[in-house]
Amino acid sequence: MNVLLFAGLKEKIGDSRIALPVEDAITAGDLRNLMYTKFPQIEGDVFQIACNESFVKDGHIIELKDEVALIPPVSGG
Repeated sequence: MNVLLFAGLKEKIGDSRIALPVEDAITAGDLRNLMYTKFPQIEGDVFQIACNESFVKDGHIIELKDEVALIPPVSGG
């Protein structure tokens, strides 16, 4: 599963796109937990999951073909 990363997540992981070893559909919550396990440097970071350009809740099923992005909160002034 290809995942796009933005802002602080991109900086901490060191890339704007990663491939996760997922062979079947996964919930957004399971994806979040997988990210924390695979990338311990982001554990505790807050981010939203977007699937096909729409924010989704943890129970949403993400298919392998879906476009997935992890987006941390953005502050501005």
